[in-house]
Amino acid sequence: MDKQTISLQNHTAAYIDQGQGTPLIFLHGFLGNSQNWQTVTSQLLPDYRCLSLDLLGFGDSSKPSLRYTVWHQVEFLQQFIHALDLQDFHLIGHSYGGWTAAAYGLAATGFTWTDQGWSDFIPGSFAAPPPTTLTLIAAAGIRDDSFVGRYNYLRPLLWKTPLVDWALNLAAPIAKVTNQQAAFQTIYRTRQELLNQPVAKSFLLDRLRPEDAIDTVEQYLPQLPIPTQVIAGEQDTTIPLWHCQIYADRLPLATLAVLPDAGHDLIQTHSTEIAQTIHHQLDTPTG
Repeated sequence: MDKQTISLQNHTAAYIDQGQGTPLIFLHGFLGNSQNWQTVTSQLLPDYRCLSLDLLGFGDSSKPSLRYTVWHQVEFLQQFIHALDLQDFHLIGHSYGGWTAAAYGLAATGFTWTDQGWSDFIPGSFAAPPPTTLTLIAAAGIRDDSFVGRYNYLRPLLWKTPLVDWALNLAAPIAKVTNQQAAFQTIYRTRQELLNQPVAKSFLLDRLRPEDAIDTVEQYLPQLPIPTQVIAGEQDTTIPLWHCQIYADRLPLATLAVLPDAGHDLIQTHSTEIAQTIHHQLDTPTG
């Protein structure tokens, strides 16, 4: 499916626009892009306009070099919604995209961002409408100090030196002889992805301590009055189930659906269940 692009204030947004009707905006996860949603959106197209966005720093959208926080994605999404003049839309996010969706909801209902983190409620401080509903699928954005240092082993893959590539080239025939080609290819592809993903680089280099997680949202969820469907994979080892339970417990208008045999890639492996859950949520009257 071909992507469209649109110029925003300082960046370019790439997105897939399919179908007609009430707009649904889909936000992908970490190291993903808008095409990750195709198995879900293909089941919703008969009834909805499905807009799958490449977040800032991903896919074919602009890739500025920044010290990324979720607020950069919120601003990017705000500008995208404004540029397309979207109203009465529903926001659906997976993993990092779920975190962005929740943070957008906070911003659209009155919170703002400073260099020290989220600030108090400021009415009228955001120039874009709130979503009608949220769907948060294995959403990140809950502070979890066990994440700190979890991916430190990937940092050498970010070194911009030919020595890393030389070492990988040297290892390639060894991997073939030892039947480790699949593992080698994973390492090689990861290096290419990390070098082309400024958000991943920022998260690996700029979040070295628990106190660096200044943009998580758990503290403010009780003040987010948007009907929300939380979907979790019980077998998810990337975003633990208790993260999703915090969203469901603290959001005042949330329900939780747990898919027993699903992992973190549930938008691929359980696309039918997710599409049905979204459809049911949107067909259920609110208020």
